[in-house]
Amino acid sequence: MSRVVRRRVVIHGRVQGVGFRWFVHDAADAAGVVGWVRNRPAGSVEAELEGPPAAIDDVIGLLRVGPPGARVDRVDVEESGLQGDTAFRILHT
Repeated sequence: MSRVVRRRVVIHGRVQGVGFRWFVHDAADAAGVVGWVRNRPAGSVEAELEGPPAAIDDVIGLLRVGPPGARVDRVDVEESGLQGDTAFRILHT
């Protein structure tokens, strides 16, 4: 069985109103990563990603660029506890 980790990611910049949550959702789905993504009141986007470390690293690499119209200024990443999610969800804020 392959190793699974969970990471909390906060993306700062112009990341709301540009389809960033859907971008995260699609990137995570394509990589086989589960978890969730949501907008934060301060204007950033927060996600928790759970899956194989290499797959999560691939998703985070895409998040550092973002979709057209976004401007990513900073991406903060920290380890988080496993939750056992079975899908990737967009949480409404």
